[in-house]
Amino acid sequence: MMRTPRPFVVGVLLGGLVASLVLVLALVLGSGSDGYAALGYSDPGTVTKAGTYVLRFLVDLAGAICVGSLVYAAFFTASPPRGRLSAEGWAAVRLGGWSAGVWSASALALIPFDAADSIGVSVLDMLSPAGLVGLFSSVYGPKAWLVSAVLALVVAGCCRVVMSWRSTVALIAVAVAGLLPPVAVGNAAAGPDHDYAINALLYHVVAAALWLGVLVALVVHLRRGTGHPGIAVRRYRRFAFACWLVLAISGALTALSLVSPAQLLTTAYGRMALAKLAGLLFLGALGVLLRRRLLRADTVRRSLLRLAAVEVVLILLTIAVTMGMAQVPPPSWFGPPLEAVEVAIGYALPGAPTPENLLTVWRLDLLLGVAALAAAVVYLLGVRRLRGRGERWPLARTTAWLGGCALVVVATSSGLGAYTPVSFSAHMTSHMMLNMLAPLLLVLGGPVTLALRALPTASAGSPPGAREWLEAVTNSPLARMLANPGFAALLFVASYYLLYFTPLFEAAMSEHWSRMALNLFTVAVGYQFYWIVIGVDPAPREFPHLGRLGMVFAVMPFHAVFAVIMMSIESVVAENYFRTLAVSWAPDLLADQRLGGVVSLVAGELALVAAQVILLIQWYRHDRFEGFDSGPLQDDDAAAYRAMLDKLKQTRST
Repeated sequence: MMRTPRPFVVGVLLGGLVASLVLVLALVLGSGSDGYAALGYSDPGTVTKAGTYVLRFLVDLAGAICVGSLVYAAFFTASPPRGRLSAEGWAAVRLGGWSAGVWSASALALIPFDAADSIGVSVLDMLSPAGLVGLFSSVYGPKAWLVSAVLALVVAGCCRVVMSWRSTVALIAVAVAGLLPPVAVGNAAAGPDHDYAINALLYHVVAAALWLGVLVALVVHLRRGTGHPGIAVRRYRRFAFACWLVLAISGALTALSLVSPAQLLTTAYGRMALAKLAGLLFLGALGVLLRRRLLRADTVRRSLLRLAAVEVVLILLTIAVTMGMAQVPPPSWFGPPLEAVEVAIGYALPGAPTPENLLTVWRLDLLLGVAALAAAVVYLLGVRRLRGRGERWPLARTTAWLGGCALVVVATSSGLGAYTPVSFSAHMTSHMMLNMLAPLLLVLGGPVTLALRALPTASAGSPPGAREWLEAVTNSPLARMLANPGFAALLFVASYYLLYFTPLFEAAMSEHWSRMALNLFTVAVGYQFYWIVIGVDPAPREFPHLGRLGMVFAVMPFHAVFAVIMMSIESVVAENYFRTLAVSWAPDLLADQRLGGVVSLVAGELALVAAQVILLIQWYRHDRFEGFDSGPLQDDDAAAYRAMLDKLKQTRST
């Protein structure tokens, strides 16, 4: 096998890194002080500006390599999902650990620089005692970088002891979470349409980090000449295309949220956005050509050299352009004055939440709304695969799943979702749909059962695939903890009292990112509860039907009491938040809150009664199938069900 000269590969990567840093400095220092003056600040000086954006570049690069290395270890090697990492996976985790250390150190060093740059003062002023005291009280950026640095430090420490596949997947979640805090307080978090900008940028940042990080990890491990390079190369081809597609779409959405089409050529921000988009399109076209040639290449290493020389350099240059865009205020900040409600939620509303407005005002939630639509499509593809093999899948399950996805879309993206941040009754209606109604239908769809039947099983001697990864996650210690009935019931009930009867609700409603986090948490808690009570997918813990029925009966009075309290208390929950919105049609806050309590009582109790009815039907059918293990199988669904029961029994015995 032909060996690629190591100095050449290192030279290409170092050349791309140096070129990117030079581009960052050119964009930042070449923009002068106009951006600061437009915001009413002084120029903080060359050292502060250069240090801020060079450190931000290093944070982005180290964070990407950390996340990508962990993803590579878990999904691009032959590591067994139920055991220890392979040697190649272990080496990738170590690379991720070293990168996480650099990430954490760079983020900590960035805190005073970013704070100084944000308010137009020298970094030396932020290092004074007075500057350090006011650092975290007056500027959001340092808090975000501190959270990112702490999470990166946790990842760096855990990477030194992690040896199993499941722990690596858990670290991926922590590392990805570390990428997100700066997004919530960046340029995208201000101005009109910041709800679209933040959500699109979340996709953008994660996709860019995954693509660059996995590519770097792939090149590093192919240079070692160990492991299973064929597995990684085959999986990388599809993975890179998916990342590019997400980057292109999310980048366009983010740019259009911050700059109008007419300003793309007339403003510095618009021109940099076009340059970035052009680079992404060029990168995608060139990547398709190179990955096609990869299949016909004489050697894998020789082809990966091309990928490293072209893709890594272009991605780094794209990140450099992003750094330049972060230094320039977007044109959307300087448009007509915004109303208080538009500043708070990112968009204007046509008036009171009348039936007409609730039906006609739609604003797609790029996180949960898009996730629900994607889940519906993927589910239908799984059903089609089963039918293509001549297997049956109950229509009732498909209907339930699609109904649950539709409720999520309505709760987050319809007029109801649009009015959720400004009306307590609209919020409570959305909350009931996301926590009580949609999860009830989603768990009846049996998505894990469908996936286990639709996904192919890895053949003997082949590396694990999606089916094996899913089995490992659904039978993990975390899944067993979540399947604990007491924990699920406590979380389901306590979430209402802790959210609405403490300052947590007002804090969650005050920022777009926290509202999105609240929605995600609401759906997850509801899904966890109903999964244990009436879920079609088998849980790692066996829980008898009588216990499930008792669980529902135990929850009902607590929820009813919560709703009654909401209808009867004389104080307004999150009153300061709702009054600062200053909408002209503002309702009577106390009356609106009591209406929300009525919605909670009616919707919640109906959902729990429906769960009881479904549970009793399932109990009846279970009694009819008592002799099912010893008798002949009646249909494919029964066969799949028994196979999963056997699998769970084997898991518990190991």
